[in-house]
Amino acid sequence: MAFPHTSSPARASKSPAVVIFLCFLAIVFDGYDLVVYGAIVPKLLAYEPWGLTPVETGAIGSYALAGMFIGAILIGYLTDVVGRRKVMMVSIASFSFLMLLTAWAPTPELFGLFRFLAGLGLGGVIPTAIALTVEFSKTNRRNFNNALMFSGYAVGGIMAALLALAFLPTLGFQGMLALGGIPLVTVVPLLFKYLPESPAYLVAKGDRAQAERIVAEYGLELLAPAKVEGDAPEKGRFRTLLTGRLLGAMVLFCLAGICGQTLVYGLNTWLPQLMVIAKYSLASSLTFLLTVNIGAVVGVLVSSRLADRFGPRRVTAVSFASSGIALVLMGTGIMPLVAMYALVAVVGFGSVGAQILVNGFVATYFSGATRATALGITLGIGRIGAVLAISGGGVLVAAALGNFINFSVWAIAAAVGAIAVLTVPRPRDNESSGAAGAPAASNTIHH
Repeated sequence: MAFPHTSSPARASKSPAVVIFLCFLAIVFDGYDLVVYGAIVPKLLAYEPWGLTPVETGAIGSYALAGMFIGAILIGYLTDVVGRRKVMMVSIASFSFLMLLTAWAPTPELFGLFRFLAGLGLGGVIPTAIALTVEFSKTNRRNFNNALMFSGYAVGGIMAALLALAFLPTLGFQGMLALGGIPLVTVVPLLFKYLPESPAYLVAKGDRAQAERIVAEYGLELLAPAKVEGDAPEKGRFRTLLTGRLLGAMVLFCLAGICGQTLVYGLNTWLPQLMVIAKYSLASSLTFLLTVNIGAVVGVLVSSRLADRFGPRRVTAVSFASSGIALVLMGTGIMPLVAMYALVAVVGFGSVGAQILVNGFVATYFSGATRATALGITLGIGRIGAVLAISGGGVLVAAALGNFINFSVWAIAAAVGAIAVLTVPRPRDNESSGAAGAPAASNTIHH
């Protein structure tokens, strides 16, 4: 049984934009954590008391991703069980506190342990933020609002690159990591005061009155049904997602997620070092890192509008493909400096941008009852690519295979990601709608 259509501006007293902005703030520090590690890699390698090798530095960088692998799946499931609001606050608070501990770690072993534990909390932020953004967005703006919210990821990266350019020489890697504790005293209090619970979660838990109140307050136009045949919570969220047609979709979404995170984490972590190897200065390398994230913000805001209009399938595939082509061209070593900056911006759009579009595709593909769980699985399994990319990047740097291989090897992930997205099965009730497998108009999957 579905909720009535509720969209009257007269009844709305609160703006959904507040919810999206709060999710944006949470995601900013996910982007900061990713890019700040890439920015401090040269400092870690030069830190004599620890004497880390590139392989060891890559392995330590992957520990946070391993934590996010577990956190995304476990907490993505819990957010469908205990609620989005509680999960968001606890996840951000734990991540921020552990970032402070990471900054004060006296040994590389404790440094790696704290990064792993911080990843557990951070892994829960992303599926929760995406689910809330989609649920508080109008049907024809879900991909765009998700991209707008998730642009916080690139904004955090830009912030990390700028702060590294300005303060890394004086603060060192410890000071840059300590800045990751800021959400504990800024974002968490804002969430506590202003973040509402998800109406879709309240529907699934049977609290119809509270859900209707939030729908009216925020002027939401559509809510998921309380129960959908073949997608009922009591059947088991994991079982629902891992049977029938949805199993094929989940496998392909996970493969696309692995490819997307291979590009995002591998390049954001190792691009500065790869550019140093290619005879650019460290300052220039950090500027390239900044360009990656600027390209991601600009590109994904444009492409997400196209995804809302034409469906996320083809737009996401083009995004993947563009990054692969740009990486191969970067590896040729014949591009002038201006062209290199342009190609790096395209890589940002096609790596961070593609991952954001994949997240939006997943969020609009599944119903409210299983949305966060599906996102958690996709993002969690995707961390396999992130772990392999960060640790494998260290092996790649140590192997000294040359600039063409250093850049173009990442294009393999881009090609596989494009193929995976294009082959996601379309829901039976949406074969000719042009929504690319995302039945957003009904906010549910029919089987």
